[in-house]
Amino acid sequence: MFTMKTILRPVFRHSFLFRRSMSRCTAVNRFFVYAPDRKDPDTHVKRHAVRPQHFAEIKPHIDGGTVQVAGMVLSSDQTEATKGQKKAEASMLIVKADTIDEVKQLIERDVYYTSGVWDTEKLIILPFVSATPLL
Repeated sequence: MFTMKTILRPVFRHSFLFRRSMSRCTAVNRFFVYAPDRKDPDTHVKRHAVRPQHFAEIKPHIDGGTVQVAGMVLSSDQTEATKGQKKAEASMLIVKADTIDEVKQLIERDVYYTSGVWDTEKLIILPFVSATPLL
């Protein structure tokens, strides 16, 4: 028979181990970036026109480990399995950097930013702590 004590014991044990393992980790600054696309009718076309340049310019940051996660956020009516050209709503990145200013500079140099794909007024950059390992 399960009692509240036997049910909660593993939860408390896990949370203690998690806190303990997190305290031994070295500090790494990571930032979550949400860059929504402009709502202009030609933004989708513009995004695809500059996409090769965007990939070429961000690749060294990915290879060097600065950009740890990157991708496009799809509209709610699409999935990864949707055939044909995807319609992006935004871009999402997890960036490793010493300061938020470094992340801002990286984003502001991106061709999606400079060519007007991203809505720069709605850009979000926040400190991020991962609960799972990042590759």
